[in-house]
Amino acid sequence: MLILASRSSARKALLEQAGLTFSLSVAELDERAAETAILNNGGDAAAVAEGLAMAKARSVADRHPDAVVIGADQTLALDGELLHKPRDMSEAAMQLTLLRGRIHHLHAGVAVMRGRQLLWSTVEVARLRLRNFDAGELQDVLRREGEAILGCVGSYRLEGPSVRLFESIEGDYFTILGLPLLPLLAALRTHAPETLS
Repeated sequence: MLILASRSSARKALLEQAGLTFSLSVAELDERAAETAILNNGGDAAAVAEGLAMAKARSVADRHPDAVVIGADQTLALDGELLHKPRDMSEAAMQLTLLRGRIHHLHAGVAVMRGRQLLWSTVEVARLRLRNFDAGELQDVLRREGEAILGCVGSYRLEGPSVRLFESIEGDYFTILGLPLLPLLAALRTHAPETLS
């Protein structure tokens, strides 16, 4: 049995599109406390993404010890500072304004566990720059996106109208969506090939 330890609709869609059969189980985890612990131990944005992915996989694997569990998480770093999902549309507008014309990095961590055993984990990074868009463009994108962006770190969706705000993107599309899919599929082929049949 394969389980995705996530409530992310984007991650769910990526696994479905790849033809995997799996169930969903949300991790029971205080993400901010886990993030703080990683940062206090000298970790950076990449370590937070990978550490949270492992913690989510472990949380679900504890409840389903015979399953193969995929945990994933994503962080956004701007000049070394982490941004989180916006609480409301006003905060989304502030985040996008903060990112305007600047380079930021998305780190996508993914981990695969079976029971208490970590089978594999990795973190991938993408480098993105938003254009110097004006206030009218920002309001138009916020209107088009609606509350869908409240579930997205950085307050944007490349698979939605937010893509209009971007100037450049360097990195894997799946990483930007929060799940390094090709490395994950390779890991499943190696460590849990039964999950691909």
